[in-house]
Amino acid sequence: MQVVRLQDGLPEDFDRLRAAAAAEGWRHMDRLSAEVEAGAPVFLALFAVREGGGLSGIGGLTQEPSPDDGAPALRLRRLYVHPDARRRGVGRTLASALIQEGLDSVRRLTVHTDDAHAEAFWRAQGFALVSGKAWNLEFRG
Repeated sequence: MQVVRLQDGLPEDFDRLRAAAAAEGWRHMDRLSAEVEAGAPVFLALFAVREGGGLSGIGGLTQEPSPDDGAPALRLRRLYVHPDARRRGVGRTLASALIQEGLDSVRRLTVHTDDAHAEAFWRAQGFALVSGKAWNLEFRG
């Protein structure tokens, strides 16, 4: 398993992840593609996990769009692991890389999800539930 920092767009085999996400009813890989294609500097970091030469997962880090108290925060977004690669540590590896990267510059990381499985995943990574904010999970380093 190899974590790769993406700098020049999305990998050639990204469409495999996008198709799998769409088949599961998720649109965030379409959003990721549109954001990257627009060329806007949305992502401070974008990581991919490769296994056996193939793309297994992807995720990014952006500025928190709605900081509530003026304290800097970063949001983990667009994390997706291909169904064939789940339960093998790909998500944990990707989340760990993003958390480490984020905590190099801020003390609070956020995630917003409305999916119970994703919430459980992020809680297992050390994020705590919060309410009344633009995000519903946060990690304080």
